[in-house]
Amino acid sequence: MVATLFGELLLIFERLTWLSLIDLFLVTMVFFSILMLVRDTHAVVLLRGVLLLILLLSVLTSLVNLPAFSWLIRTILPSLVIVIPVVFAPEIRRALERLGRAGSGAGAIWSRNGRAGVAAVQETVKAVVSASGRLSARQHGALIILQRGDNLQEYMRTGVQIGAAVTPEILLQIFYPNTPLHDGAVIIAENKVVAAGCVMPLSASGILGRSPERHQMGLRHRAALGISEASDAIAVVVSEETGSISIAHAGRIIRRLDPDRLENVLLAFYRPTYLSASSGNFLERLFSIKPRSQREED
Repeated sequence: MVATLFGELLLIFERLTWLSLIDLFLVTMVFFSILMLVRDTHAVVLLRGVLLLILLLSVLTSLVNLPAFSWLIRTILPSLVIVIPVVFAPEIRRALERLGRAGSGAGAIWSRNGRAGVAAVQETVKAVVSASGRLSARQHGALIILQRGDNLQEYMRTGVQIGAAVTPEILLQIFYPNTPLHDGAVIIAENKVVAAGCVMPLSASGILGRSPERHQMGLRHRAALGISEASDAIAVVVSEETGSISIAHAGRIIRRLDPDRLENVLLAFYRPTYLSASSGNFLERLFSIKPRSQREED
């Protein structure tokens, strides 16, 4: 039996060509992309269950001669072509959105006017950092969204239009407790406070649920993760319970930031945007894959 298996493996390797290797590589990349897409979501549990069920059914029908059961399985499996897109609709939508953003200039809005735009962004970052530090000291909750390449107009329409310059004072006033706009999010675009009191999508991933500090993170953190999953925006969160500052982007959250570190992180996130804008390479992405220890500090 071992010799037969060895002979079959040797026959497979003898038939391998460059086209076969490319074919295997493409199939591997498809499955790898799917696994990366559903990582840290509830869909990964469902996908694991579906794959395990298919594997068990395949082994059962191949080892035991069950004609009626085999016919039933062959009849049901094609329906997965319809079921899978329905079940994994959010993940498929997110993948298509990321694909659509791949060719856009993420830093076009921020560096539209060259070095003048860079200076304006730096002033905006300083205003956000100053306001976040003062809000943290007072334990006033806040959610500040920095728009990048993706248009957030649909979320702006859920709030109150402002159109004011970004200053620490206006952010402190908006997030002062019990004011009409303090519960929503502020959206900053083109170095202006465009809207306040905006409603953000809540994250459906399990990142916060697995965190040992999940009891300290509420709707603001879920909303920050949600908008970072639905767009390329950067979200700054100030916890109302602990006063801790967090930043969310690309479905990841970094916690326990002091004002100095927050400024360094924001400037570091924007720096690749400046370089790509000056060199004309609009395909360079802001948030490349990082080590897992840096993606989430919980």
